[in-house]
Amino acid sequence: MKDIDVFRCSALIPRFVIMQDPGVKPNSNGLPGLPEVRSLAGATITFALVSCVAALIISAAAWALGNINGNPHVAGKGRIGVLASLGAAILIGSANSLIRFFSGIIIG
Repeated sequence: MKDIDVFRCSALIPRFVIMQDPGVKPNSNGLPGLPEVRSLAGATITFALVSCVAALIISAAAWALGNINGNPHVAGKGRIGVLASLGAAILIGSANSLIRFFSGIIIG
């Protein structure tokens, strides 16, 4: 077997990635109707967060009723619903920050 020089090959990867960059940068005035799309995205975030609150209330009620009635299946599903709605609310609320962070990563 022939040994491969890993360090020499890994040094070529950033150069290859830079060669693939088309040089397109995002701009805020390139599309007509961009403010309306931003408004629609904000309304969608609001609707999704309200839905998470409703799901949290329903899941917490199912969890409580399952525990009161001694039904572990319903209590378990309610607990999963509470955790899922909290996780979804965290992701939805931090979506703007996550996109801003990952769009600022420079490869190369």
